[in-house]
Amino acid sequence: MKTINVVDNIGVPKYKQIISSIESAILSGEYKRGDKLPSINSVKLRFSLSRDTVLLAYNDLKVRGIVNSVPGKGYYVKSESIEIAQKIFLLFDELNAFKEDLYNSFLKSLNNNVEVDIYFHHFNYDVFSKLIYDNIGNYNYYVIMPANLNDIPSVLDILPQDKVYILDQTRQELAQYPAIHQNFKKDILTGLVKGLHLLKKYQKLVLLFQEQKQPSGMFEGFEMFCNTYHFNSEVIDSLEERTLTKGEVYIIPDDRSLIRIIKKIKQVEFTLAKDIGIISYNDTLLKEIVEGGITTISTDFNKMGERLAEMIMNKEQIRIENINNLILRNSL
Repeated sequence: MKTINVVDNIGVPKYKQIISSIESAILSGEYKRGDKLPSINSVKLRFSLSRDTVLLAYNDLKVRGIVNSVPGKGYYVKSESIEIAQKIFLLFDELNAFKEDLYNSFLKSLNNNVEVDIYFHHFNYDVFSKLIYDNIGNYNYYVIMPANLNDIPSVLDILPQDKVYILDQTRQELAQYPAIHQNFKKDILTGLVKGLHLLKKYQKLVLLFQEQKQPSGMFEGFEMFCNTYHFNSEVIDSLEERTLTKGEVYIIPDDRSLIRIIKKIKQVEFTLAKDIGIISYNDTLLKEIVEGGITTISTDFNKMGERLAEMIMNKEQIRIENINNLILRNSL
């Protein structure tokens, strides 16, 4: 118990004194990784504290990744690095080029003493729920990209509401959580309207849409545009068996399909923009260069990452719609 010291009437909360004592013992080398901490009951009795006070101190160290708990055995030193002030759980659906931009921007905008652990659910509800359940109480904040998964609220209900932030996609049943998100219906509608003068030279608009991965708002905005401006349209879920026809514009949400359609255009010796138009969703550096530039409808993922970091650091409980633009290039 020499490592822990709690004193009355010094103006420092007693749980913080426990934290400071353990941190000092780690810095001095008295505690090393794997060493067991005094039990909650022994600290409670030694300094006439409530169990909640000691538990608050130990849980703070646990959330920061400095100690871990083993059920039935106690608390152990997990890391000798005490500079971590906060830990963030970041759950993406998948990693791709534009989400890597978002992730890097988020990390760059956080304070140096914040640690981020990134996970992926790959549009699998069982994986999603297991990752949440396995990490209850291990983090200060939980940033969740729910994608199109169903029954998300029942899983998130186990987390403190003020510690959860929704990223990229949201919906009405998640309205109680702060969020920075895209408005997919408005964004694709607005983007297509901005490109209307170029789209008029084509006979048909084709949306590649996979219900499991793409947000429903994308489909709704596309349908609204085609109905309003009387475009012949089609929605498909794959390019694999697709035969290209001159006069079509393809709206492509994912990068793998973008490469496939460019390959198909070359195979049938069509000319991009003249015979087949392409609008890709989500801008990347590569799309500025490929085939002289691919037109995109895209949110600003760097801005999204920066603003998410600000929200967490400032404890903002707000909902923000991220900006979106049509970027015209040589594929239309």
